[in-house]
Amino acid sequence: MKNNQFARINTDHQTVVEELQQIHFLDDEIRVALTPAAVYHLLLKKAFLKVRGGHDYDVKLKNYLATPEIDLKDYFDASKPITAEVFYLIALQLFGFLADVDYEITDPLAAMKKMQLPMIEAEGAWNKDQVLDAWYLLLTSHTKNGQTFLDQLTNQGYCAPFYDLSVEQKPLFFNGKAQAVFDTSKLIREVVYVESSVDSDHDGKRDLLKVEFIRPAETENGLKVPALFTASPYNQDTNDEAGAKAMHKVNVLLAEKQPNDLSYEDIAYQDEEMVLPEPRPVAGETKYATETFSREFSYTLNDYFLARGFAAVYSAGIGTLDSDGIQTCGDPQQTEATIDIIEWLNGKRRAFTNRTDHIAITAWWCTGNVAMTGRSYLGTLATAAATTGVEGLKTIISEAAISSWYNYYREGGLMVAPDGFPGEDADVLAIETLSRMKAAADYHLRIKEFFTEQMKQMVRDMDRESGSYNTFWDARNYLKKVKNIKCDVLMVHGLNDWNVKPGQVEQLWQALREVPVTKKIILHQGQHIYINAFRSIDYTDMINLWISHELYGIENGAKELLPNVIVQDNVTPETWNAYQDWSEPNTPKETYHFAVEKLVSTPVGHEVLSIKDSLPEDIFNRYADHIDQWEQDILAERKNDLSENRLLFKTEPIEADKIIDGRVRIHVKAASNQSLGMLSFQLVDYGEAKRFNATPTPIGMNGIDQGYRWREDRLNEFTPAKFATPFKMITKGHINLQNRENPWKVDELKPDQFYEIDIDLQPTFHRLAAGHQLGLVIYATDFGMTVRGNQDLRYSIDLSSCHLDVPFR
Repeated sequence: MKNNQFARINTDHQTVVEELQQIHFLDDEIRVALTPAAVYHLLLKKAFLKVRGGHDYDVKLKNYLATPEIDLKDYFDASKPITAEVFYLIALQLFGFLADVDYEITDPLAAMKKMQLPMIEAEGAWNKDQVLDAWYLLLTSHTKNGQTFLDQLTNQGYCAPFYDLSVEQKPLFFNGKAQAVFDTSKLIREVVYVESSVDSDHDGKRDLLKVEFIRPAETENGLKVPALFTASPYNQDTNDEAGAKAMHKVNVLLAEKQPNDLSYEDIAYQDEEMVLPEPRPVAGETKYATETFSREFSYTLNDYFLARGFAAVYSAGIGTLDSDGIQTCGDPQQTEATIDIIEWLNGKRRAFTNRTDHIAITAWWCTGNVAMTGRSYLGTLATAAATTGVEGLKTIISEAAISSWYNYYREGGLMVAPDGFPGEDADVLAIETLSRMKAAADYHLRIKEFFTEQMKQMVRDMDRESGSYNTFWDARNYLKKVKNIKCDVLMVHGLNDWNVKPGQVEQLWQALREVPVTKKIILHQGQHIYINAFRSIDYTDMINLWISHELYGIENGAKELLPNVIVQDNVTPETWNAYQDWSEPNTPKETYHFAVEKLVSTPVGHEVLSIKDSLPEDIFNRYADHIDQWEQDILAERKNDLSENRLLFKTEPIEADKIIDGRVRIHVKAASNQSLGMLSFQLVDYGEAKRFNATPTPIGMNGIDQGYRWREDRLNEFTPAKFATPFKMITKGHINLQNRENPWKVDELKPDQFYEIDIDLQPTFHRLAAGHQLGLVIYATDFGMTVRGNQDLRYSIDLSSCHLDVPFR
């Protein structure tokens, strides 16, 4: 294990004393203890929560080594001093590490340093203050299970006595973070119906939105808490069968497009003035909801904070089960409906106890401070909400979020599907998330006909055949309104996420440069995943530090302590590095020119190479059915069925590690044999290596607890694969040759005429190891993402005018 902690606060001794006293580790008995060993003995006794009697405690002590020669019980009995070697040998055992597996008992300090676990620097016999300082540091350090030692003790019941604290004493903060002093067995679950400011189903009434929330019982006694709001269109279930039926065919021809002379102004979306129905009348007011629920479609990060003084709020939004409206897939109506929930939490909007009685209810238990959480569509709606500048939204924690829907379903004038979902499009997602279908009477009697017509209109508007950017997509481009963001932004994204591609978060990161808010970003090596249960990084602690500051106003230095950019290394396991910036516009670029099968430092003479795009029907069908095989063959150096369908260029092996940071730009001079065409590009790391497995590896048989007798999560970590692989795709990009200027303007493409084309690949942060080669593969049809027309298209590349610009750190 290698520990990477970014949220641990270094404190002075006076703060150590005050905070240890606050959480009852420092009491009168410890204050009057005569020796450092006596202090340590009493601290340990408080940590052995599973034993109650003194004899039981002594028996447990005998299971721990104090030195390689003596157990801890005998060590205490011998009145020996506490030293760094003794303290940290015991610490490794308390943390769950295994002797002779994770560390050598003869050198615990070396193991602490190797695993990057913090220690106090104090030689010789310690005094009482040093024992307290070391104990405080121990409580804030990560154990083998990926949580702090204090969280480990909390999960065993250490904080249960704090449940009885008065509301004036809650929440409780330690090392700048909220602690689990709320009894999760007494959480209150309620449902309300927020009256929105949209009428998306055009029934003459404002859409009511079902909201499920969970709040601490202490709110009944006067405590107000902030809210973690997750807007999830999946929260009330999905229509997988209907979605599968609506999938579009991808084995279709790439279409020739009619040239146009459009400017952005011609297709720009303009906000529409909506004439809304009158609000519902209020027949009365109440403090209590009349509806509850048993189990929400929760997010384990929210579960963690339910034990720590926050409420969790979930809403699926318009078009979902028990709500009004229809699904609109990211348009301004969905954004407006999302912020309506925040306005209710902030006291600016009404909700009702049910759909018919008109009994109003406020979020009286909420401070009005809100953070939005969630991944994918959930994070997307958080980003959308932030761009409105809605009052009360203090921060978003957006994970794998879309910032522009065009770049999710399209790219460079092409239909480009999210990885793993060929045939999906905006209308398919709208159908999948219209969970009103789950209520037969509601769907068939009230909205089916209207929704069906709206989906027909969506298909026309999204213009799947052309793949060009238009007003439909511009309405779903949140980057246009980034300047309105007032809340702080913490972004998380996978560098190997080809569902919501890295370009989505990089575009937001770039757009936020001129916005006066605090912004942080964490880039991991995963695909489309959560990272809140990773062992090697203190992600949950970072979020705790962040929202304790953002929502409770705790002056814990979160904005200064957390790095601007944290990146998981792709070569060395369990390594996360801090940086000032990512994809900085002024990063110097190294240029490589194209030669036959090579990337070289100087331009070469005139030479033209060609590739074809068609395949024999049997081979085409095999790749269409086995995209994983196509992904291997398109990059493999050996001759195979795709050798004539791609060009491969490689550098010489590099002498020292290099880091690619940002977007690689490609300039090619290309021609098509027809008046239509597309090109695809993959940047590749060639070199034998045991690379990380594509998905995280579960660690251990048991989950990690989110609190005492509460919910669990599964601990994960990226681990190297068992076998070496010869290459790995770093990043990719696609372009329609008729959209070589921009995605909305269509140019004529004359057969066999060469055109200069520039394309930026998806951004990355990738360490190219010494001895490896940087490769570029050029091809046309991407079996996993583009249309697959299997057309008789041939492309020619003039090498004399081609080059690759790589931003190396």
